[in-house]
Amino acid sequence: MSQNALDDSRSVEATRKAIPKLIAVWIVTSLIGSLLVWFVLGPHLPPGTMTDQAAGAQFDIRFVSTLVPPVLFFIWIFFGYSLVKWRVKPGEDPLAPAADFRGNSKTQGAWYIITTVLVLFLAAFGTYFLIVPAGAGGGEGPSPIWTPKTKNMLQVQVIAQQWRFTYRWPQFGGMETTSIYLPVNTEIQFNVTSLDVIHDFWAYQLGVKADANPDVNNVAFTKTQQLGRFTVRCDELCGVWHGAMYNYGYVVSQAQFQQWATQMEAQNAAVTKLLPKYATTYTPSYAGNGGGYYPPQDPNANL
Repeated sequence: MSQNALDDSRSVEATRKAIPKLIAVWIVTSLIGSLLVWFVLGPHLPPGTMTDQAAGAQFDIRFVSTLVPPVLFFIWIFFGYSLVKWRVKPGEDPLAPAADFRGNSKTQGAWYIITTVLVLFLAAFGTYFLIVPAGAGGGEGPSPIWTPKTKNMLQVQVIAQQWRFTYRWPQFGGMETTSIYLPVNTEIQFNVTSLDVIHDFWAYQLGVKADANPDVNNVAFTKTQQLGRFTVRCDELCGVWHGAMYNYGYVVSQAQFQQWATQMEAQNAAVTKLLPKYATTYTPSYAGNGGGYYPPQDPNANL
């Protein structure tokens, strides 16, 4: 046996003996890393727990994040071992052939099985948590497939236009407001539409995100469970002032919401009379960004 072959054989044998130690180090570091992610980082991950949809999204991110340390430490440990064990030492030929580890069917088979099971598991996990919380806060179009069990919901219509959001409240006389307040511990149904171009209603801390398309009612659900302020942004490039298209909303007590809603209904009564009857979509005015609507017109008026 040549000296190179003998050295290769010794290198392979040394690596085999080191594998149990490397696995032990990997298990310990992975366990510590995953626990730190779950208990220390996890509670601070977005989007928070202001609603059930947000809490569900946070749980998904938290769970998937705990899978990162095992993968990351496996790479680091193997890379570190490789640097120490197989580095070119002073005086050695850097082009000399290294130990041959090819053709290990057990390693290849384990790789295929582990990656396949992981991908299928994540696919099943994501699908399950998309269906169970009624669409995970995403717009489901005008006829939602997954809906909350309760029928006692607060209806809020989100009307997007260049470059603002306004809100109509069919349960409060069809009034329209530029601000949004929501009662805590309440199931909310958002009916999202647009008056001009494609926008996107992204209520970040509520875990709600739905495209606002002209002539389309895009429905999304969420249930409020914590008091606080949330941010509403447009998340679809909609023109030169897209970046300035945002406002803030608040989740308040049910008593505070009732007081606000009844006050706004009375305050806006004169304006509400001028609005078209509440509908899931509207025909925009020529100006579009003014928030107006086409008035009834005689088709023969210009003849």
